[in-house]
Amino acid sequence: MKNICVYCGSSSGKGEAYLSAADALAQALVERDLGLVYGGASIGVMGELARAVMQRGGEVIGIMPEALMRREIGCDHLTELQVVESMHERKAAMAAQSDGFIALPGGMGTLEELFEILTWGQLGFHNKPVGLLNVEGYFDHLIRFLEHAVTQGLLRQQHRELLRAAQDPDVLLDNFLKEPAPLLDIWIEKQDQL
Repeated sequence: MKNICVYCGSSSGKGEAYLSAADALAQALVERDLGLVYGGASIGVMGELARAVMQRGGEVIGIMPEALMRREIGCDHLTELQVVESMHERKAAMAAQSDGFIALPGGMGTLEELFEILTWGQLGFHNKPVGLLNVEGYFDHLIRFLEHAVTQGLLRQQHRELLRAAQDPDVLLDNFLKEPAPLLDIWIEKQDQL
């Protein structure tokens, strides 16, 4: 494992907990000699994470669409900043350059990126680990919703288990390193088809 992609907000959120979590994740990444791949912004949780990794001597690859360079204030103090044409290219480039994925607290963009990469895993397009850094229970309701989807027969338990969660970045990253994600090659059984 070489690089971890982190999805997170371009906002800082309320209080200091999310920024502190970004700093703790940066420390955990650098201690394991893991590079960061992220959305390229210099603000919010994204900016704090990138700064914290760089300050510790880690490697950071930021990937940002041209249209967001001004809006998200692209960070130019990185190991590498890649500017792409579209959000689709951004997400594909982030996925291609990463060996695992973590979501820190964020909004709709963070959730969209998280669920897309989970869906790719469910479809067998990759077998890279995916996890939530569940800072102060931020993702508790999301985790409960996924359990509800399993009980309702709309999500298989094996697919639910593709998403790991921990409150501590060391625990989450150690889990990634010890247990790579399974490659799922069947996501629809014959009885599910019309």
